[in-house]
Amino acid sequence: MKFIFGPVASRRFGTSLGIDLSPGKKQCNFDCLYCELAPALTVDKQSETFQASEIIEQLQASLIEHPNTDVITLTANGEPTLYPHLDELIKGIDAIKKSKETLILTNSATLSSTQTYQSLLKLDQVKLSLDAVSLEVFKKIDRPHTNINLDKLIDSVITFSKEFTGKLFIEILFVRGLNDTKEEIKALNKVLKELQCQRIDLGTIDRPPAYPIEGLNYNELFKISHLFDADLPIHIASRKNIKTEPSAYTDEEIINTLDKRPLTKDDVAILFDEASIKRLQNLLEKQEISIKHIANLDFYMPSKNISRKKVK
Repeated sequence: MKFIFGPVASRRFGTSLGIDLSPGKKQCNFDCLYCELAPALTVDKQSETFQASEIIEQLQASLIEHPNTDVITLTANGEPTLYPHLDELIKGIDAIKKSKETLILTNSATLSSTQTYQSLLKLDQVKLSLDAVSLEVFKKIDRPHTNINLDKLIDSVITFSKEFTGKLFIEILFVRGLNDTKEEIKALNKVLKELQCQRIDLGTIDRPPAYPIEGLNYNELFKISHLFDADLPIHIASRKNIKTEPSAYTDEEIINTLDKRPLTKDDVAILFDEASIKRLQNLLEKQEISIKHIANLDFYMPSKNISRKKVK
């Protein structure tokens, strides 16, 4: 069984060498509407698993073949924290990774487990999903296993964010008509204000989903980003379905826009016309606008706001 895949070039995390902790089949405590894998019954533990030593052996060979990897990413056909030997695996990776960092992509649901919580504290980077914080929407979009308690999940995410010393990312994946309402965004904003994280990624459906649902376009995600508090480190992760035409911005409009929501170079390329990009460069030269590196990405923001963003 092959556990290692990649390297994959990720705009958000760098060059990633992936470890699939459930290569044989989908094993997950969610059956998300947007999942790229076929629908499957949720589980609370893996029925098909492998020894950590098998994975480490393959990883050692891959690291020799791909020495320029930035991160070693723990993921799965399902939920990686269901892997029963996770703590042993993390310790084994730490022994051979050298300067590379470890990252896990998890749906957050097992953080209420002390064992999982303590294991994830040992990682360099953690990406937690948080698609909804109201029970009705959570059940509709993430279709969780019956033993998952949303209140405990949210409390665990908040507590973990304050104790974790590495880079923490929060991801919200939006589905049209479900978690894109003003009510749900307001509820999400309230929870996010309690967190301490490097970056909050707003995404949508980029691959064919398991169920007949619809994602949002970039313009809609951009509008949603303005519904969150300005001091939250929001980043629009999805670049799919871009339907906007670049617009003209005056110097004042550029500063006001970046004051409400700092933008990456990719965002600027989508939103600003050529003349506005030149105005942005002039504002950079005059030091009215600065670039701040936050969690692997460079953001443009007003120089006076450089310390305002709520990051760890």
